[in-house]
Amino acid sequence: MIGNALVLALREIRNNMMRAALTTLGIVIGVGAVIAMVTLGNGATQSVTNTVSSIGKNLLFITPGQRREGGPPGDAPAFQISDADALRREVLSLKHVVPVNQTSVAAVLGNRSHTTTVNGATTEWFDARSWTIVSGRAFNEAEDKTGKSVCVIGETVHHELFGGQDPVGQRIRLGKITCEVVGLLQTKGRNTFGQDQDDYVIMPIRTVQRRLVGNNFAYYIMVEVQNEAGIPEAKKQIAQVLRQRRHLNASQQDNFDVQDLREIGNMLSSITGVLTAFLAAIAAVSLLVGGIGIMNIMLVSVTERTREIGIRLAIGARERDVLLQFLIEAVVLSALGGIVGITLGLLGAAAGTAALGLPFVFQPSIVAIAVLFSAGVGVAFGFFPARRAARMDPIEALRHE
Repeated sequence: MIGNALVLALREIRNNMMRAALTTLGIVIGVGAVIAMVTLGNGATQSVTNTVSSIGKNLLFITPGQRREGGPPGDAPAFQISDADALRREVLSLKHVVPVNQTSVAAVLGNRSHTTTVNGATTEWFDARSWTIVSGRAFNEAEDKTGKSVCVIGETVHHELFGGQDPVGQRIRLGKITCEVVGLLQTKGRNTFGQDQDDYVIMPIRTVQRRLVGNNFAYYIMVEVQNEAGIPEAKKQIAQVLRQRRHLNASQQDNFDVQDLREIGNMLSSITGVLTAFLAAIAAVSLLVGGIGIMNIMLVSVTERTREIGIRLAIGARERDVLLQFLIEAVVLSALGGIVGITLGLLGAAAGTAALGLPFVFQPSIVAIAVLFSAGVGVAFGFFPARRAARMDPIEALRHE
């Protein structure tokens, strides 16, 4: 019975190809738009996750001042290397503690110049950031403590100054000083926010403090916790140590901020998730429009085939047979629209992710939901015309011209 009804439905669609195509257009657009939006949103979320992971695992960034609303002003005292040393001694769950001083300078080699960011840090920076040296080496602890003028450069600086040449062993000028390039960092490319992660020069922090910026401050302190489960307790202990060192009493607010990369990543993922759901909901309105179009065309089809319906009822077809025929026809229309929409949606998502530089994250569940939903639209909006056809009086139907 179902097989015969399916054959009749396909034959009717074939006989009215143009009408069938226009009828399913709303379903095609709706399904395609939903899949494209969800896939792009998943790609954006994955990109945020990759960006946070590329910075390092279990990292906390401690900055002077308090960014939260109601915190103290931004003139809070800066950190010093001794603060990082205190955290290393007193918070035993920390794997790496890295004070960082940061400035922007012009890097010069011969007649080539490139403005870049110099990070003054300890040698632990490379392990905390999980950054591999692809050529040469990192500066060592002795060079760090004595403030020797050595540096490790990122791929962007390498490309701008050296082109394809090996930079290791050569000297470049950074502002008013020269430094020996001892290593080249592995390339990481741009992150989700468009920031070039390879446009850096890493130097011993004491060199930067004494010879580039002229102070003994740490712009921020980066710490890596030994395991993720220990992050909450580590944050409490860090706060206790810093409050004591910064002479804050119980009534005073923190004049520093401990930022957890996980919280930042979760917040950004939540934002992209909400935006994805919002855009997908707007796109889903097209499915409703497409369903109304299917119901309209099925009503027209019932009117056009009134005499055919009367003949089938007169020769013994039951009401449920007629109901099933028209219901299957509506479902087939919407399912075909869903399949075309899925194909176009995935192609559009692939093109969109490539253009935006996002990873393509295929989600089989959204495809299955799209197929079921489009078929459900056919059932929901095809039921009324099908019931109308099934309840026709055979005698009145046979009289219809």
